[in-house]
Amino acid sequence: MSPLYPAITPYLVGHMDVGHGHQVYWEECGNPKGRPVVYLHGGPGGGCTPTARRLFDPHRYRIILMDQRGCGRSTPHAETAHNFLANLLADLEQLRIARGVEKWLLCGGSWGCTLALAYAQKFTNRVSGMVLRGVFAAQDQELDWLYKEGGASRIFRAEWQAYVEAISALTPLREQCSHGQSCEVLRAYDEVLQSTHKDQVLAMAKAWCAWEDALSSVHPSEPLLNGYVSPEDELHCLAMAKISAHMFAHDPDLGSRGNVLPNMANGFLKDIPGIIVQGQFDMVTPAETAWQLKQVWPQGKLRVVHTAGHSSQDPELQRALVAALNEMLSED
Repeated sequence: MSPLYPAITPYLVGHMDVGHGHQVYWEECGNPKGRPVVYLHGGPGGGCTPTARRLFDPHRYRIILMDQRGCGRSTPHAETAHNFLANLLADLEQLRIARGVEKWLLCGGSWGCTLALAYAQKFTNRVSGMVLRGVFAAQDQELDWLYKEGGASRIFRAEWQAYVEAISALTPLREQCSHGQSCEVLRAYDEVLQSTHKDQVLAMAKAWCAWEDALSSVHPSEPLLNGYVSPEDELHCLAMAKISAHMFAHDPDLGSRGNVLPNMANGFLKDIPGIIVQGQFDMVTPAETAWQLKQVWPQGKLRVVHTAGHSSQDPELQRALVAALNEMLSED
């Protein structure tokens, strides 16, 4: 039996003008008088799905979802200009004010955890709690794991080979970068994905998604098996690849340039309750970062799901996430 709540539809939807031509999509569903919670999707560049609504008890939560800049139903699609972590934090706070929310629970997965932690640091008194899945903080070692030889590439050899060969066929790769620098493969993908050669951009976007999706679950997704041929899959890949490569290569607040995880030790988390749900066999965001977070989060509870990886579609991971969100209702 599915651990998710029954499907629901929003009672409010809209687009919010956040400047520089960006229009951010948002929606509300559940109980308008329930505990406010905002869902922060992964990526960067992912977008919200109807499944995300079903994580929350619709009778007790006021569920707010937002497609971050450039992805999902936000416009312009796959736009990277004025699209950095700082912009997303400003958008999130603008949405909170616009929806008349005093404090809200943050629920984020993967990249959504990065956004949640950065928001909690900047707007601590607006956070009533956090539920995080597959913790990712965009540190150098996390980016190295995904985009440099010697990380996940040691486990997924064939998939890594295909990922590197796809980009090297279009642009020569220079010597591998040293620790603390953007990976050469990552920079090469970013360069091609920002070009005007539409066929090359789409091909590299699909190669990018194929690499990350291969790591996400022991059960390959339908888009991965089918080669991302549907228009919806192509649009999703374009946003995921372009925005992720752009942010990871250039965002001043990520990697060695940023301070998301180091600043967690300064105490801003001490009064925030929350739960971390982490798949033991997560190959996208290994459990090390979740463990690091737990050490500096006094009220954070770590729940390791020993039969799960990274994918939010994993039933056991969903079950643990729904249970954590139900448990947080008693913290209100």
